[in-house]
Amino acid sequence: MSELIIDYITRLAISLACGFCLGLERKMRQHTVGIRTLTLICVSSCLLTIVSVSLADAGIITGDPTRVAAAVITGIGFLGAGAIVNQGLNIRGLTSAAIIFTAAALGVACGARLYIPVAVVLVFSIILLLIIGRMEKRLFPADKRKCIKIDFKNSDVEENEIRKILEDNGIVILEVNSTYEIESEKLSLIYVGKIPASLDTLVLTKKLSSLPQAAFVSIDS
Repeated sequence: MSELIIDYITRLAISLACGFCLGLERKMRQHTVGIRTLTLICVSSCLLTIVSVSLADAGIITGDPTRVAAAVITGIGFLGAGAIVNQGLNIRGLTSAAIIFTAAALGVACGARLYIPVAVVLVFSIILLLIIGRMEKRLFPADKRKCIKIDFKNSDVEENEIRKILEDNGIVILEVNSTYEIESEKLSLIYVGKIPASLDTLVLTKKLSSLPQAAFVSIDS
C-alpha cells in the first residue's frame, strides 16, 4: 500500500514540476497564462490518467482506458482556444495555447509513468521557449499588422510618395483602401501593412503629416 502511495505522489509531483517550469516561463514573459494555470492543468491531467488506469486495473470499468486521455486532450483544446486573442489585425496567444496543450500531454504521460519521454519533452520545451525563441526573434524580428490612415484636404495626392515613405521604413503594404467625399473633395487613404516591431510610429506619423495636403494621420492595430 505504501509503495502505491509513493508511486502516486511521484507521478503527481513530477507533473507538478513540469507545469511549474512551463508556467514560470510564461510568467517571466508577463503572459496571462502563468504558473498556477499550467501547474493545475498538468497535475489534473496526471490525476485523470491515474484514475483511468486504476479503474481499468481494478476491473471497475471495461473498455479502452485511453479514452480518458483522449477526453483530456479534447477538453484542453477548448481551454487553449480561449487563450488565443484577436487584437485588431493581430493574433496573440498561439504559443500560450500550445504550452497549455503541452502541459496536458506531460500530465497524461506522468500519469502513465512515462518519465523519460516527459523529461525529454520538458527539456525540449524549455529550450524552444527560452533559447530558440530568442534566436527566432533575432533572425526574424516580429512585426505587427497595423492600419495607417491618412486624410487629405483634396484629391491632389502623390500616392507613390506615400508608398516610398512606408517602404523606406520597412513596412510591407498588404492592401490599400480609399474613400472620397464628392462634395468636399476630401480623400482618405487606408494602408494595411506589416510594421517592424522596432519602428518608431511617432516618427512615421510626423513624416506622413508633412505630406502636402495632409490633414489627419493615424496608425493603429
